Amino acid sequence: MKALIALLTVLFLATGAIGKEAAPLADDEAVEKRLVNIAEDLRCLVCQNESLAGSRADLAEDLRREVRGLIRQGKTDQEVKDFLVSRYGDFVLYQPPVKPTTWLLWGGPFVLLVVGVAILLSYLRRRGSQVGKAELTEDEKKRAEALLKDRS
Repeated sequence: MKALIALLTVLFLATGAIGKEAAPLADDEAVEKRLVNIAEDLRCLVCQNESLAGSRADLAEDLRREVRGLIRQGKTDQEVKDFLVSRYGDFVLYQPPVKPTTWLLWGGPFVLLVVGVAILLSYLRRRGSQVGKAELTEDEKKRAEALLKDRS
């Protein structure tokens, strides 16, 4: 009975090790090269911090399949990118164009940096003026001198 349970356990666990066959790359090597070049400039819409070429998300695979189809139709690289931008917006590009709708995207980090530096300088000025005003009383001066004499 124990042998039967062990055999069933091994068979059950072994079924998880069976994988599917790897999907083949494009039949045409030139199509695959163009796909990789185009996909490097595109952002994965699921991962967002990974290029379309490097993403393993299902949507990324669908988009790569779509790009392959557009390449086979004879579209240029720019036409493929324009198609994806028309469908998903400028966010799909790793380097979106500078235009009124993307000004915040391009200028936002610099604005935040300037605001941060201004706040830091304001804080340091206030702190510096408060430190300069603190004066010791006579008792505190005598005590400090005594402590300094004891150390030397």
